[in-house]
Amino acid sequence: MPKTALITGASSGLGAEFARQLAATGADLVLVARDRAALERIAAKVRARYGVTVEVLQADLLKRRQLAKVVARVSDAERPIDLLVNNAGFGLPLDFAANDIDDEVRHLQMHVEVPMRLSHAALGQMLPRHRGRIINVASVAGFIPRSTYGACKGWLISFSRWANEQYAVRGVTTTAVCPGFTHTNFHERMGLPPGKEGVPAWMWLDARTVVSTALRDTAHGRAVSIPSLRYRMLIALTRLLPSTLAMRVGSRGR
Repeated sequence: MPKTALITGASSGLGAEFARQLAATGADLVLVARDRAALERIAAKVRARYGVTVEVLQADLLKRRQLAKVVARVSDAERPIDLLVNNAGFGLPLDFAANDIDDEVRHLQMHVEVPMRLSHAALGQMLPRHRGRIINVASVAGFIPRSTYGACKGWLISFSRWANEQYAVRGVTTTAVCPGFTHTNFHERMGLPPGKEGVPAWMWLDARTVVSTALRDTAHGRAVSIPSLRYRMLIALTRLLPSTLAMRVGSRGR
């Protein structure tokens, strides 16, 4: 298990669950998000329960100077990060043409540019030590047509596969974690109250299972982690479907 893990989007959802499960292994944490108060609450609980060191780093990753602050922390060879979890993200409605284009650009930056910059910084200090792991939280949407969200996550999956093949031989692995619909506050932040997402109950996953499976697959050096048999089967099925039917699958939920 890592000595120190840095987690973006750590104030809630999967990020907070990564924090809890990694702290349970004895890992020290660097928690990154915009909401300092939420980060401090999580940090206090984790310190009290697990006795690990928790550093809080408030940053809006879409602001250049604040992102640079996180890049500098990841790059710090004197305080090395052993595991980087690129988890920060947000969703938009699926109708690209109706969305504000500036929102779409910020969406692209958050899901592609931010993890790319942080991964580059992490590799810069991990490769000389021949040790380190990177987790990119992607989505099963990356395997199916699902507006720009699926396109961004598809990039993250492809990049993770390549990086794992390229750098695992030098001691640094990269894993794309691809959950399906997961019980967090992700959809609520899109303005959708629980039960109004248009997704059947059988498609929902538990955050604890997603994270525990992700950490297990990461420990085994796998390039892609899909933490559910039902979603592994669904992805295999969509590869056999005509593109029009695959798009219908991708349009479920909001």
